[in-house]
Amino acid sequence: MHNITFVRGDGIGPEISDAVMEIIKNAGVDINWDVQTAGADVIEEEGVPLPERVINSLKKNKIGLKSPVTTPIGKGFRSVNVQLRKELNLYANLRPCYNLPNIKTRYDNVDIVVVRENTEDLYAGIERQIDENTAESIKRITREASEKIAEFAFNYALKNNRKEVCVVTKANICKLSDGLFLESARNIAKKYNSVNFREILVDNCCMQLVQDPNQFDVLLLPNLYGDIVSDLCAGLVGGLGVAQGANIGDECALFEPVHGSAPDIAGKDLANPTALLLSAVEMLNYIGETKAGAHIKDALFNTLKQGIKTKDIGGSAKCSEFKESIIRNLQVC
Repeated sequence: MHNITFVRGDGIGPEISDAVMEIIKNAGVDINWDVQTAGADVIEEEGVPLPERVINSLKKNKIGLKSPVTTPIGKGFRSVNVQLRKELNLYANLRPCYNLPNIKTRYDNVDIVVVRENTEDLYAGIERQIDENTAESIKRITREASEKIAEFAFNYALKNNRKEVCVVTKANICKLSDGLFLESARNIAKKYNSVNFREILVDNCCMQLVQDPNQFDVLLLPNLYGDIVSDLCAGLVGGLGVAQGANIGDECALFEPVHGSAPDIAGKDLANPTALLLSAVEMLNYIGETKAGAHIKDALFNTLKQGIKTKDIGGSAKCSEFKESIIRNLQVC
């Protein structure tokens, strides 16, 4: 029996959460879900988008699965995602990006893993209003966090038979901050002779990704570039609807899709649960339920091969129909 926190989120969060929990149940995994709510829907009752009970549940259970939570643009409350990563010290953001069956994309055989530092850079939220016409944000990079995420990336490459780690910065311009991140990656790379090490500037990286993504293996980036480049990589393999994610720390791990809460289609049975489901597969692998994770992934792939897809990835299936097809395919995996 696994005790796992499930944060249902808002918008489409509840419906894709229900779908994924039902699929996991049908895969035979024994999980005691500690279901928590967060986001815009709980502010009216509890005054905050991320109640302390959610943090406490994750600290207790050590493992969490999370649906999307709305973050207002330019106003309102701070991102729940950023707050969770900070509170739980989830320093590593892991974003595997690979082609799925029967989803039309511009490139085949894409298989990139984005490793993003998750706790500092501009996302530390150190800002001030200098005057009515000027605002300032501070980009903070530390050696400790940079070396820790570099160690994570090289360890991941070694354990998963990856051949190369490519560090992505703008160290030619941000010579001190990005320079420190680059220097830290170079130092850690010396410990891993069996993994090739490469350096690239972030603007060149973006150009190279849209010209020839197959040249990349593991990408290592500071927080802001990692956020941007990981979404670019998701676009290479079908979009955010199929983009899985994990936030990993020394004491806790939280798995989540990277798309938004899509309030415009909430409750209409149109949402695509794929990204959350693939995040759940990563979670199952993390807790040692690799057989169930493989069965769910096979069932998802077979569903896609059969042409059963939601609207965002070129099909017409409703969320419930997509879920039921995956469950049927689970029975024959």
